[in-house]
Amino acid sequence: MNQFVSRGGIKLQSAIENWKLRIEDYVVLDVGSSTGGFVDCLLQNGARKVYALDTAYGELAWKLRNDPRVVVMERTNILRLTHLPGVKAHLEGDFENTSDGGRLERSGSHDSSEVDGVDLITIDAGWTKLELILPIVKNFLKPDGLIIALLKPHYEADKRDLIKGVLPSEIAERVKNQVLEKIVHCKLYIVNCIDSPILGGAGNREYLLLLKP
Repeated sequence: MNQFVSRGGIKLQSAIENWKLRIEDYVVLDVGSSTGGFVDCLLQNGARKVYALDTAYGELAWKLRNDPRVVVMERTNILRLTHLPGVKAHLEGDFENTSDGGRLERSGSHDSSEVDGVDLITIDAGWTKLELILPIVKNFLKPDGLIIALLKPHYEADKRDLIKGVLPSEIAERVKNQVLEKIVHCKLYIVNCIDSPILGGAGNREYLLLLKP
């Protein structure tokens, strides 16, 4: 019997165990939730609240959709995210541009019930490149928070490099290093990088990244 609602949970569980992370009582933003493998894993590891964000509709598993700890945010594009309900954003200036030309506003006052950013952000966003997602999501992260991102080189690479949907290992390694360089420019520190315990779709190599501001 599978421990999680999808294979994504196996990947995230490996990261949590490898890095000996304790996420009990954490408030988490999960980007690219889909069926909810990451969400399921987070809850099983004691997360207090998980914002399950995805562009799709109706994909999140029924048991997660009805869990009071899950805030379902369907039909939501992370690149256009301007606020999280109950979470205070940390912006570097009075305004911060989003990738599509929009602006995130710094409010003059905040509800006393708002939490001061989320404790953890997890990302498994498929087609959307990490270099576009990270500048957005870090606005909602606590100054001492963490990001766990699943890096999928076959989505980051030039599609002409794919052979029947698979990116050769040597190219995957090169693409990974290129993405890591871009992450540094997002003002994030790369704490660790490990291979995913299982291969991605069509047998593609994937990596798990641990990042912090």
